[in-house]
Amino acid sequence: MLRALAELTLRRARTLLVISVIALVAMGAAGAGAFGKLQTGGFEDPDAPSTRATQLIEDRFGGEANLLMLVRAKDGDLKDPAVAREGKALTQGLRNEKGLSGVTSYWDRGGASLTSERGDQALVLAHVKGDSTAISDRSKEVIDKWTGDRGAVEVKAGGSASVNNDISTQVSKDLAVAEAIAVPLTLVLLVLAFGSVVAALLPLAIGLVAIVGTFAELFVLGSVTDVSVFAINLTTALGLGLGIDYGLLMVSRFRERLDAGDEVPDALVTTVRTAGRTIAFSAATVVAALAALLLFPPFFLRSFAYAGIGVVAIAALAALIVIPSLLALLGRRVNSGSLPWAQSVRRPDAPAWGRLAALVMRRPALTALPVLAVLLVAASPLLGVSFGSPDERVLPKDAQSRQVATSLRSQFAAQDSDAVQIVTTGAVGQAELSRYAEAVSRLDDAERVHASNGDYRDGRVAEPGPGNRALGRPDAQRLTVVSAADPKSTAGQDLVRQIRAIPPPENTEALVGGNDAILVDTRAAIGDRLPAAVTWIAVTTFLLLFLFTGSVVQPLRALVLNALSLTASIGAMVWIFQDGHLSSALGFTAMPMETSMTVLMFCIVFGLSMDYEVFVTSRIKEYHDAGFAPRRAVVDGLSHTGRIVTMAAGLLAVSFFAFGTSQISFLQMFGLGSGLAILIDAVLVRGVLVPAAMRLLGRGAWYAPAPLKRLHQRVGLSEAVPEGAAEKREPAGV
Repeated sequence: MLRALAELTLRRARTLLVISVIALVAMGAAGAGAFGKLQTGGFEDPDAPSTRATQLIEDRFGGEANLLMLVRAKDGDLKDPAVAREGKALTQGLRNEKGLSGVTSYWDRGGASLTSERGDQALVLAHVKGDSTAISDRSKEVIDKWTGDRGAVEVKAGGSASVNNDISTQVSKDLAVAEAIAVPLTLVLLVLAFGSVVAALLPLAIGLVAIVGTFAELFVLGSVTDVSVFAINLTTALGLGLGIDYGLLMVSRFRERLDAGDEVPDALVTTVRTAGRTIAFSAATVVAALAALLLFPPFFLRSFAYAGIGVVAIAALAALIVIPSLLALLGRRVNSGSLPWAQSVRRPDAPAWGRLAALVMRRPALTALPVLAVLLVAASPLLGVSFGSPDERVLPKDAQSRQVATSLRSQFAAQDSDAVQIVTTGAVGQAELSRYAEAVSRLDDAERVHASNGDYRDGRVAEPGPGNRALGRPDAQRLTVVSAADPKSTAGQDLVRQIRAIPPPENTEALVGGNDAILVDTRAAIGDRLPAAVTWIAVTTFLLLFLFTGSVVQPLRALVLNALSLTASIGAMVWIFQDGHLSSALGFTAMPMETSMTVLMFCIVFGLSMDYEVFVTSRIKEYHDAGFAPRRAVVDGLSHTGRIVTMAAGLLAVSFFAFGTSQISFLQMFGLGSGLAILIDAVLVRGVLVPAAMRLLGRGAWYAPAPLKRLHQRVGLSEAVPEGAAEKREPAGV
């Protein structure tokens, strides 16, 4: 099949390129509309009890307060007439805003609790209606309009709507900075790596087609389901990275065959048959790893599967169709625009990598054990890992919403804005409501419980008289539990679990919501499906690598070594971002690992590691199939792929490390962790652990039971035999 594809590109190169340009224009037209289809948010499980509680409160009680206006009196006295005038004007102005409901204020009757302990700050609470995107857009308009210096007072915005708005705004700025750093630097490094301007532009063709094509895919998917806007950023980073990976492999192999004396048609056919096969299997392994994200309910994670699978598949097609067509037309002109050092980078082998592989093969234990020790030490912080969800602490300290959250924690008594929310799915009698509220109020960290028939504390009514009647309806009751525990703390999450363990009022279901409940449910949604995701990745990777190598040992070896590099890089991120080392240098606040971003990093890095695994193993297998002795096959295989893998990994790491300039801590973690994992895999794993493992396994590295060997012979694709194989064979005992 690959030979036929190569011959087609030779015969119809111009036609294929014209079709590709037309397709690119069409995809660009469709992809331009993707940005209007994508959503913010998406971190929660849509079927979780906390999500259902939020929706029920929205439908029947007007929603929870998700926007807070912190009003500070400049002279320190909230009773000043000018301060009161501004506070009342703000309250009324928010009530007149479309898309806002449930506005309550310190300046309302009974609003005395909405003031700071020093009496110099007050709160105005509101609920912004709509889905995540509508909330983001509307809250931004309201915040821009009503915050800032307002005469006698200064107004700042907080609450979940403001936090999400600040995160989205900061992420957009940070990604623009990251791309402004990564793209020009990558272009320069590409020219240095290829030693030729024309050759360096070819990977960009793959990246362009992959990015534009995936934008078109996201437009289609965004029209029928929820897709996160952050998928755009993965598309650009991964599209450029895979373009570099696949372009390096194709162009390097083509130039190698030209330098060996092949004519252009022969060089192209050999390139597509060998490098093309590697790219096809490599793309399949990356797709398999990213497909695991589809198992998780939050559409934030599933969106990265949509984008990742699309960009990988389109990049592979571009590498197998567009690049061969361009090479067929360029021929030897692929080396046009050569730079003075071009000859050294065009060498088919990298002697330094060959010497390293030979050293490792001679002393596998001596060279591998120190590397293993370093990786295990780096992985050790995982023993104390904890997971959370993003809140205002991921923002820089000067962010408005973070400053408001800090003030609320330090200067206000426990507020309803951080309360655990309970809503019943049906009518509840007064006696049954009292019984349930009393039971909840007995819990250790339940400071007080507000209900429609009174306020409860320590298992009894705290104050005589009616409660907040707005919390009761004929078809539902709502209770708010003000917690003594810090938001998103272990104690706060335990309180949610304890409330859920209390029998609900008869004939109803009591749904528990609020930020702590969302965190509990999100961790459960991801944690419960994580074993299935890991199993999927392991099984599909094993099957694909078996089809690629014909061995059952090679897939196991690859899985073990990939697990080592992954745990080391994630462990290093735990040490940095959870334990707080380097926090002053990088400017973040230590907090639990962000659950979704950690899972995302795992899947993406695993896929990219398998990308390099396939690159290296393909060349080793090529020499093995040609009859080379095991040691010679590994040395020559690494000699011919070491430079490609390290250049590709270095260029891709630049794109990820650029995220380290972000002021959002989870984006820093993702960028630094992914870049570090890629470098660990390319240098320590491919350079040291792979040859050491191959030396220890010997000929057993290629073992497969006879039935599986026959299966592979029917479904596998064979590599071409390298030139000069006969001269490089060694005695069987070597």
